Amino acid sequence: MNRRKFLNASALLTGALAVNPLGLFGKNPETELGFKGRKAKNIIFMISDGMSNGTLSMANLYSKNILGKETNWMNLYLEHKASRALMDTASASSIVTDSAAASSSFGGGFRVNNGSLNVGPNGENHLPAWQKFKKKGKKAGCVTTVTITHATPAGFCINSARRNAEPEIAEMYAEFGFDVMMGGGDEFFNPAKRADKKDVYSMYMAKGYQILKDRSGLKAIDKNKPVLGIFNTGALPYSIDRKNTPALQNTPTLAEMTKAAIDHMKDHKEGFVLQVEAGKVDWAAHANDVAALIHDQLAFDEAIKVVMDFAEKDKDTLVIITTDHGNANPGTIYGPDATRNFNSISDYKFTNEYLLNSIHPDFNLRQVRDLISGNNGFSVSDDEANHLLNYYKGLEKDEEGLYNYKRLPYKAYSEIQKKHNSVGWISMDHSGDYAELAMYGPGSELLKPFVKNTDLHYLMLKAANVENVF
Repeated sequence: MNRRKFLNASALLTGALAVNPLGLFGKNPETELGFKGRKAKNIIFMISDGMSNGTLSMANLYSKNILGKETNWMNLYLEHKASRALMDTASASSIVTDSAAASSSFGGGFRVNNGSLNVGPNGENHLPAWQKFKKKGKKAGCVTTVTITHATPAGFCINSARRNAEPEIAEMYAEFGFDVMMGGGDEFFNPAKRADKKDVYSMYMAKGYQILKDRSGLKAIDKNKPVLGIFNTGALPYSIDRKNTPALQNTPTLAEMTKAAIDHMKDHKEGFVLQVEAGKVDWAAHANDVAALIHDQLAFDEAIKVVMDFAEKDKDTLVIITTDHGNANPGTIYGPDATRNFNSISDYKFTNEYLLNSIHPDFNLRQVRDLISGNNGFSVSDDEANHLLNYYKGLEKDEEGLYNYKRLPYKAYSEIQKKHNSVGWISMDHSGDYAELAMYGPGSELLKPFVKNTDLHYLMLKAANVENVF
């Protein structure tokens, strides 16, 4: 570029900045949309549990390459609708948090040791946010794709020294009278499945709850009664397995549960608070299961659309979208065929969990190879098929890992897949990443560029003008 052209270009840039210094670099969403100084009547807190930044990136890449569109989360940034920050996710006991301590940071406003729910290192109890808002007259609820008694919903609702005390947590929810609770976990409510044979469903019915057991129940909710929706034993199915298995399709999606929860509470004159969790994004990362991970992240993204459709029309709702921690740090790997390899994930019909559960010790190599080819669209060698089969024959050391109850060879299979999909993983467990955080609505102007997880507790209280004294 010659000197004259350079000076002309500089003059154009200077003029553009003089007119609107932010115009070239994005707009301030709270100024653009007029939220500053307004009180949040409602709060919807969305958590893609265990979502590393690589998960967010791969879901958007898949959506663009295969579905032909940006994700709803990315569109919030592209359309300058969201305030954005990075968040420190540590717990009181470690730079790497678990979900209980992470949710307690949001829910109780204090960092606690891993494994605890709003119980501090010295045994002190911190009142959870959803109880605070209930005391101020708001309705409160949680929806999740794992058990409703799991760590993330529980961290907004109750105090427990042990995150694994799920039978007791099921009873606590009824005591505090939360208005909408939906997810899995029949084993914690059903007397036939509880060790103590206690009928916790009857406890809820005695308090006036309507009990939902399948997707069809969402269409007939009585808005005058609180809701307990328990749609599975254990967690809900992964999204890709649900999509391709007719028998699973009477299980609601996260977006459907989210819409039902909003519809149930939106007319309450004092407003509502709602937590929405994609819990199985975390489970998929623990299993290094790329199809499970991407499709459950996209299911979370569909729930974002439901929430934003409501919030943009309502104008009085603060939306918080984030994760509680990273997990396994997956990402695409450089190479000449990286794009083609990554796009081949669209050929996967089921999760690795489904595929690996379908292999049996008496399979021959051909059966293993045919199963993989039919479900993932690529061929494996006899050596690779034999390596997998040896896990089932007890000739390889069993893989461990959280939520790997059957000791399936998740890691071994993800290493085989990596050659074909160009996706790698650093581990099978949580990581201490700074997490992505987006906000929309009244109160989003309070967000600083870098925050601690505990800051969100107090931001919610301030946005809703609810004093932190109870």
